[in-house]
Amino acid sequence: MLKKFLKFPFYFFIKYVPNHIINKIPSYSIRNFYYRYIYKIKIGKGSSIHLGVFLNRNDIIIGNNTTINRNCYLDGRDKLTIGNNVSISPDVQIITATHDHNSETFKYITLPVEIKDFVWIGTRAIILPGIILGRGAIVATGAVVTKNVPDNTIVGGVPAKIIGKRNSNLNYTCNWKPPFY
Repeated sequence: MLKKFLKFPFYFFIKYVPNHIINKIPSYSIRNFYYRYIYKIKIGKGSSIHLGVFLNRNDIIIGNNTTINRNCYLDGRDKLTIGNNVSISPDVQIITATHDHNSETFKYITLPVEIKDFVWIGTRAIILPGIILGRGAIVATGAVVTKNVPDNTIVGGVPAKIIGKRNSNLNYTCNWKPPFY
C-alpha cells in the first residue's frame, strides 16, 4: 500500500502535470523550462513546443530551431529523435510503440523513430514505430507513414507513398514562436 502511495507523486509530475497543466501555459519559457529541467527532454536552441502537445514519456531529443505545433502527440516510450529545422504541423502523431497483432500475449513492441534535419510533417500525419524520415523529406497532410522515407522525398496517402521530390539545397530555420502558441 505504501509503495503504491509513493508512486502517486511520481506519476502526477511525470504524466499528469506536463500533459494537463504545463502544455496549457501560454509561455514558451515556462513550458520549455519544465520540459528541459523537470521532464528531462533534450530541446535544442531556438526550438519550441507549442500549446497542447501531449508527451508520452521522455526519451525525446529535439534539435535546434525545430517547431512542434499545437496538439501533437510525441511518443517517447522508445527513442524519438527530431533533427534541426524540422517543422511538425498541428495534430501530428509520432508513435514509437505498438503491439504484435499476431502474438497470443499481445506482445508490446517499441521501435525508435528518427526525423532528420529539414523535415516538414503536414497536419494530422501519423508516423509509425521504427520509421526514419530522411533529410528534407515532406510528409503530406493526413499521411500514414509505414515505411522509411528517403532524403528529399515527398510522401502522401494512406499508407504513404512517394508523390514527389524536394529541392536538396535547404537553408532555413524553423524558429517560430508567435505569441500564445
